[in-house]
Amino acid sequence: MNKTNRRSAIQIMGQLIGLVKPLLIFMIAAILLGTVGYLCAIFLTILAGQVLAHGLIPQLFFRIRNPRLVFMPVKTILTIMIVIALLRGILHYIEQYCNHYIAFRLLAIIRHKVFEALQKLCPAKLESRDKGNLISIITTDIELLEVFYAHTISPICIAFLTSLFMVLFIGHYHYLAGLLALIAYIIVGVIIPVINGKLGSAEGMTFRNNFGELNSFVLDSLRGLDETIQYNHGEERKQEIIERSKQLAKQQEYLSYREGAQRSITNTVILLASFGMLFLTLFLYLNHELGFEGIITCTLSMMGSFGPVVALSSLSNNLTQTLASGERVLSLLEENPLVEEVEGDKETTDSFKGATLKHVTFSYDDETILDDYSLKLEPGKITGIHGVSGSGKSTILKLLMRFWDVNQGSITVDEEEIKDIPTKHLRNMESYITQETHLFHVSIANNIAIAKKDATHEEIMEACRKASIHDFIMTLPKDYDTEVGELGDTLSGGEKQRIGIARAFLHDAPMILMDEPTSNLDSLNEGIILKSLKESSKQKTIVLVSHRASTMNIAETVYEMKDGRIS
Repeated sequence: MNKTNRRSAIQIMGQLIGLVKPLLIFMIAAILLGTVGYLCAIFLTILAGQVLAHGLIPQLFFRIRNPRLVFMPVKTILTIMIVIALLRGILHYIEQYCNHYIAFRLLAIIRHKVFEALQKLCPAKLESRDKGNLISIITTDIELLEVFYAHTISPICIAFLTSLFMVLFIGHYHYLAGLLALIAYIIVGVIIPVINGKLGSAEGMTFRNNFGELNSFVLDSLRGLDETIQYNHGEERKQEIIERSKQLAKQQEYLSYREGAQRSITNTVILLASFGMLFLTLFLYLNHELGFEGIITCTLSMMGSFGPVVALSSLSNNLTQTLASGERVLSLLEENPLVEEVEGDKETTDSFKGATLKHVTFSYDDETILDDYSLKLEPGKITGIHGVSGSGKSTILKLLMRFWDVNQGSITVDEEEIKDIPTKHLRNMESYITQETHLFHVSIANNIAIAKKDATHEEIMEACRKASIHDFIMTLPKDYDTEVGELGDTLSGGEKQRIGIARAFLHDAPMILMDEPTSNLDSLNEGIILKSLKESSKQKTIVLVSHRASTMNIAETVYEMKDGRIS
């Protein structure tokens, strides 16, 4: 993933706004209600000033020429003030409700899109990817987008509409007053945020990337805690975390400095604009171009109407990191998978016809793993592939699962080119047992049942008997309802491996691909499992990959792998 922005802030915001389409009606409601709510707050100040002027100024400045202080009686003004004060509270609540409803609905939609993207990228592009950085994108980066959807889109529109209305309102007293208001709103709401955003955008992206890398380092440290304790590396890991945290703190300090500087500049501009409006209207009054009411109304309007643009100005502080998060999320969503899935589905035929690899060449980057490799997997037979680590045994299984595409040559499964088979159908035809079984933090039954959504408890138990794990499960406090703990840490390597084999038996696919299925098992359990495989081989096409000669004893045909070639 790129370390710097590939897009401008406007491009990122445009693409993020595009996701709002399903909830457009709520966004429009939030904008309209927010605009009216802000106008209510502004006119509370204006009306209060008019009441004050009505009661006091004629007594203090009885010589004022043509005061024309108010449009209506004081009682009427006070009644209107009570109404719009109540209205302001109600409208603000509804606006915030709409904004947060949009934000949290969209976050759910984005998480769904990210998960779909990860599925498409997996495993070819994710095997070597920094997992901590991915976790940071899925969690904190997406959470930061809540700021954009709840506190950015509608505030921008509200600030524009409110400022436009106030420019016209002030301008109807005198066009120069309206022009001054327009300039002030543009400086506070546009120029200052844009400059501040440009100054902090690179640092914001660096901060988000470094934050993700720190997550990766901490996650790596937690996973390797046993080794860290054993080899006394705890102090070094701790110091590394401290140094990375200090670096993040410095970056955060710079971003906070930018935030403080912007607030100071914004407040200064507001103060100057307010006094500027006062002096301008006094000048116009003395030149007989404005009534005294215009001095009061225009000055109070100027002073009380900066709320929307100040909110807009303050956005750029958090928006720096929010847009950096948006860039990281969008980059992940736009990333192209190495293997394009084939859409659609088809029914599985009664007779499975095996698989064939013809003159296959495959490499990871510049490292060639298979070179002009051919292999025929006969249906209803157990085929063994034996060889040392790194000879390409596991790669064959991954190519059969179409986790990667071959560089040259072709692979057929059930007499059909693998690239033409719908991906869902291909995975239904194959059961794949990896070297390391991943267990979810749920019960043993649920861990096994992922292989078959509608599996009955009896089917799960039968699969476990074939995998020689049923007796062990029954000794647990809650037998099949026992939770395995995070990453299956409460179970041994052999127990996890047998659960993985039980999944394959439960999936009941016509082809079973087994990558070192007995590497963590003792001789007794290995024998039981191999016996189950032998009994299943009449209805299944089984590919058995192992470096153990004992595992190869049940194979009817054994191929020896050496340097990407077969013998």
